[in-house]
Amino acid sequence: MSIEARLAELGVTLPDAPAPAANYVPFVVVGNLVHVSGQISQDAAGLIKGRLGADMTVEQGAAAAQRCAISLLAQVKKACGGDLSRLVRAVKLTGFVNSTPDFTDQPKVINGASDFLVAALGDAGRHARSAVSAVSLPLGVAVEIEGIFEIR
Repeated sequence: MSIEARLAELGVTLPDAPAPAANYVPFVVVGNLVHVSGQISQDAAGLIKGRLGADMTVEQGAAAAQRCAISLLAQVKKACGGDLSRLVRAVKLTGFVNSTPDFTDQPKVINGASDFLVAALGDAGRHARSAVSAVSLPLGVAVEIEGIFEIR
């Protein structure tokens, strides 16, 4: 099944790739790797803000991480000239979670992105990963995730 068909089955339509908010590019292609800049948690309603361990649950954080993964795929699609069939696999994610000092479930939050990528890409969605805490994130968002993807 194609990635586009899996996304449709999941009820997900990729948005236009978000534009960078400062002096950087949204992705860089080096050889067969696409390095995607950090994608912040946002949906059609706007930014998903909050702090895990204070005013957000793990489930809400995981949903925010899933939105980051959707933006990552939108960037990869743009890097592939609109052709997601060129995507070979997810290689690595680095997830940042806006959380209180005593919050320790960062991996459960970033699972929202990891689980989504496996659902959308199958085994090609399995990746190496880091999940770390941050005292704050840009614009007060709950999650930011950067990724590396292999393309053909």
